[in-house]
Amino acid sequence: MDEPRFVPLAGYHEWPPEEMRRRAAEFFEEMRRRRTVRDFSNRPVPREVIEACVRTAGTAPSGAHQQPWHFAIVGDAEAKRRIREAAEAEEREFYAARAPGEWLQALAPLGTDWHKPFLETAPWLVVVFARQYGLGPDGGKIKHYYVQESVGIATGLLIAAVHHAGLASLTHTPSPMGFLNRILGRPPNERPFLILVVGFPAEGARVPDISRKAFDDIASVS
Repeated sequence: MDEPRFVPLAGYHEWPPEEMRRRAAEFFEEMRRRRTVRDFSNRPVPREVIEACVRTAGTAPSGAHQQPWHFAIVGDAEAKRRIREAAEAEEREFYAARAPGEWLQALAPLGTDWHKPFLETAPWLVVVFARQYGLGPDGGKIKHYYVQESVGIATGLLIAAVHHAGLASLTHTPSPMGFLNRILGRPPNERPFLILVVGFPAEGARVPDISRKAFDDIASVS
């Protein structure tokens, strides 16, 4: 077993208390403007912007620092069309037969159905894959730890980075999602986690009239 190697902490910057309060409050104000959007414009978004957001996602902490994720950035029109067709086939079956009544009732305020035009309209899809295990030089399996937790944290950073860049996003999780491996040529050790749809909101885009829970409903302080 290799001995751990440490280097001095670099890049950390401490702020005075008042500056910390200001920065925390400003970030909250920015993030609470974030809304999930289903009506996207086809306006182009520079690839460099998306790549920078994905780089941000890659800074997330992960179990044993194994970084068990892959982000497939999809802008090709034909690939997006194939993803839409496969996703809508699964969603059509979900809404018609597989979804329990309680689930459909929970989704009702969001006005969703099996139609997913945003998968083609938006300029970019970022398909997040969770690497269930790694592969050594000899092809042997390397166990990964806390994969779902790690990928979830990275996805949260990705969503925040996309919003910070001035774009809108939508998390989409058709079930099952195995078709994404086939369409995007990803290996069997990677399991689709979600599709993040990214772009500008369409002109006149509308969102559900819903609100977030109050602080006391999501947190406790002791």
